[in-house]
Amino acid sequence: MTFVLLTTPAQLRDYRNTIVGGSIGFVPTMGALHPGHLSLIENARRENEIVIVSIFINPLQFAPTEDLQRYPRDLERDRQLCEKARVDVIFAPTVEELLGKHGIATTVVPPESMTSILCGRSRTEHFQGVATIVTKLLNLVQPDRAYFGQKDAQQLAIVRRLVADLSLPVEIVGCPIVREASGLAYSSRNQYLSSQEKESAAGLYRSLRQAQTAFRQGVRRSVDLIDRAKSELATEPEIQLEYVELVHPETLEPLEIVETVGLIAIAARIGSTRLIDNLLLRQPIVAIDGPAGAGKSTVTRQVARRLGLLYLDTGAMYRAVTWWVLDAGMEIEEKTVAAALDGCHLELQPDEASGCRVWVNDREITREIRTPEVTEKVSAVSALPSVRQFLVAQQQRYGRRGGLVAEGRDIGTCVFPDADVKIFLTASVAERARRRQKDLEQQGHGSIDLPELERSIAERDRQDSTRAISPLRKADDAIEVSTDGMTIEEVIDRIVGYCR
Repeated sequence: MTFVLLTTPAQLRDYRNTIVGGSIGFVPTMGALHPGHLSLIENARRENEIVIVSIFINPLQFAPTEDLQRYPRDLERDRQLCEKARVDVIFAPTVEELLGKHGIATTVVPPESMTSILCGRSRTEHFQGVATIVTKLLNLVQPDRAYFGQKDAQQLAIVRRLVADLSLPVEIVGCPIVREASGLAYSSRNQYLSSQEKESAAGLYRSLRQAQTAFRQGVRRSVDLIDRAKSELATEPEIQLEYVELVHPETLEPLEIVETVGLIAIAARIGSTRLIDNLLLRQPIVAIDGPAGAGKSTVTRQVARRLGLLYLDTGAMYRAVTWWVLDAGMEIEEKTVAAALDGCHLELQPDEASGCRVWVNDREITREIRTPEVTEKVSAVSALPSVRQFLVAQQQRYGRRGGLVAEGRDIGTCVFPDADVKIFLTASVAERARRRQKDLEQQGHGSIDLPELERSIAERDRQDSTRAISPLRKADDAIEVSTDGMTIEEVIDRIVGYCR
């Protein structure tokens, strides 16, 4: 399909009716696009066949004293950026087209417990306006996935709750904050700031980092973590603090003690500009990507053990679902498995001997997932789109707790794009072929042709790096570790050093 700009709900419905098959990714925005928005679009483009971006400055989320009239508008620039990012559709309705001539009378009211804190204290009807328009847009677009930035953490939590409570058939994907070199989170309102004000605004992120450092040093009391942030803020007199608070990232309930994960959030004014920012406080996530045969599984298991973190065995997760499918006697086909996945409850626990123990529906299956029957079918089950979507969601559920090391083809680029440390573990084709040849010969396979192994590995690399969904690629912020000429112990030492 070619790029189109639509301006009415009727046009969008007509377009939507032309789509047969293929997933739809949706990025709702208020325009004035910046690198943060573009990262949402990039994620949507990577995971979907069709990408729709809405540009609508929602009057319902602005109080009378706020900056609705001067909010930045440049639809032509936004259109060019979207076209360059390979967006399929921009939906840019007028207020009258989306809300009607007399405005909108029906509103969506999120739980008061989620809207009466943080930004909700000073913006009393803001989240009601957000929830109403987001619900309307999701109903019009009917996407498979919708992408929201972590910078608006309160909004993200409320939208997730809205979708769950109203049983809307869409996956809400939260994406990491994108920052300027100074650490200042990208925002459309940053363009209001002078150069000097931008320098001062970077103090918001520094204050959050002070709290994060304290958390990693073992500080768990909310009052102590907030004090660390406020001490840093005191060094920037231009920052007029509105709040620093520590809440649970999903429920937004205030925390006195951070037991597993917390969200420290801040709002302040620099001059007349209001800015927000936040950081998750959790144990670290280490993501190890890289091509097949680079030794990711062996290294990841040992790194997790050395750091005292959970080894998130993604291969075991795919095997566990495969065992569950076989145990239930299901046909290995998309429609059957997708309809039943809600009945698969998967749990991992760290284990000194095996790396991790695996349960499905309260039954331990750590040994069963290694049987020849499971091994024979795991590739077919893993290839089902619903299985991949289900397990990525499960992996991200573990990620919200933190404290894990995981490996995979796209662990750092897709599953955990906000990982604290990203490693791209690689080795030359010749080195990987030599290792594979040695393994096969030790397993009693006789003499193995090395050039043929090299051709096979090179072709696997080509397929993995060009696949349509989540191709193998090095994340921009990943550290590349080439293991040619290194022992396993040397590789582990280097990665553990980066983590510490």
